Amino acid sequence: MIDNYKHKGLRKQLVELIRNKGISDENVLAAIEKIPRHLFIDSSFLEFAYQDKPFPIGEGQTISQPYTVAYQTELLHVKQGDKILEVGTGSGYQASVLVEMGAKVFTIERQRVLFQRTKLFLPTLGYRPKVFYGDGYKGLPAYAPFDKIIVTAGAPFIPDALKLQLKIEGIMVIPVGKGDVQIMTTIVRTKENHWDIKEWDTFRFVPLLNNKI
Repeated sequence: MIDNYKHKGLRKQLVELIRNKGISDENVLAAIEKIPRHLFIDSSFLEFAYQDKPFPIGEGQTISQPYTVAYQTELLHVKQGDKILEVGTGSGYQASVLVEMGAKVFTIERQRVLFQRTKLFLPTLGYRPKVFYGDGYKGLPAYAPFDKIIVTAGAPFIPDALKLQLKIEGIMVIPVGKGDVQIMTTIVRTKENHWDIKEWDTFRFVPLLNNKI
């Protein structure tokens, strides 16, 4: 697996593009600059790896646009040592960003092929999140509560199970919408039975499928 000066230079350009789009969290930008995105995608797309675009990774899934990854991560307000649940492991790129930022990451994937591939691949890059195969709508109650939760697929609604797995003052970032376009949404659990919900910009995600497992 090669990560050469050309790749590093392209990542610097990508980071400046994302910065110019409004991302200001330097920890997020530093993680994106360090992680070799070209190793997460099919070799036929290598020349496009550092364009700000999503790409297919098989099983009907995609690796998200880098700006989208940065946007969601910035909304999470990641702190060193945060215990974070990611719903939708996919290629493992988003999980790697979180690990690079010092988080303890638990990530769940519903597509068995992606789960098996990513679980084996990430340690080769030095990233070791805890990877699970299961239904993202249910989260990981055995490991709750979490400081943060990030959902990387479009959800038609906010799953109650995930809301209940947040710590008090915990943050969830989730794209919500029933159609082709979702609204990026943050949910902050302010009390045992109260959550503050705020809507942000619109994005396009592959759907978070229910009853898959």
